[in-house]
Amino acid sequence: MSKPSSSLQLILLGTGGGRFATITQKRRTGGIRILHEKVNIHLDPGPGALVYSLDAGLDPQKINGILISHCHPDHYNDAEVFIEAMTRGMTRKRGVLAAAHSVLYGDQQCEPSISKYHQQMPEQVVDAKPGTSFNISSIHISAAKAKHTDPDAVGFRFETPNLGDIAYTSDSEYFEGIGRSYQGVRLLLLCVMRPTGSPWKGHMTTDDAVKIIEEAKPEMAVLTHFGMQMIFKGPASEAKLMQQKTGIPTIAAIDSMRILVGDEISVETPRKQKGLNEFVET
Repeated sequence: MSKPSSSLQLILLGTGGGRFATITQKRRTGGIRILHEKVNIHLDPGPGALVYSLDAGLDPQKINGILISHCHPDHYNDAEVFIEAMTRGMTRKRGVLAAAHSVLYGDQQCEPSISKYHQQMPEQVVDAKPGTSFNISSIHISAAKAKHTDPDAVGFRFETPNLGDIAYTSDSEYFEGIGRSYQGVRLLLLCVMRPTGSPWKGHMTTDDAVKIIEEAKPEMAVLTHFGMQMIFKGPASEAKLMQQKTGIPTIAAIDSMRILVGDEISVETPRKQKGLNEFVET
């Protein structure tokens, strides 16, 4: 299926998160590519983002925006090489780097995860704190509060001129008011690290995600960024239970899944055939 010219496309180059999913690559940790007209954004380029981008036929030199939600390697690991690609091998000031404060400047827990050398080359560098907003071509992006073990972590909301809004929570535990940041979005991507009944400070369980979905009421919810407990439990079964509770269409992402946001939201899931990925609409 070819994407309509007016659609926004999300390519999930990784749906894993946390230390052991990253170490084992039980689920990839490449982040998300967002494509729309003149917009080519890579969101949270964790380990493998470069290789998985190339494998998917996505030229990193075409990126004009890099977004990083917080200072943990499963979210930032490949960022510097993406900056080098975006700036044509560090020869042109080009593109936007928007990252949590800890990523750019460090905090009480971590050093900056992007060097001063790399930070000098994007045309615009955005210190993404809750409430901060900026544009990448036609898309208006705002940072939203998250509550994570990195206290500077943020989620992102993307406003398009004619396709409505999409959003990404990043890693966060539930807190009162988190859903308000995402009210009215068409598509909400939630980083659901753990299954129901297995809380972990600073992270989201399916129980937390249900509360957020009920507050935000998106057109569709997509679960991603799964830790090992979630992977072994089965994200698809968790998503089915969540849909039954909320009444909102909810799916569990898989590696290389593509989501097309146009007049309707459609999903293409990959299947392996003779060593190649082909996509099937669901």
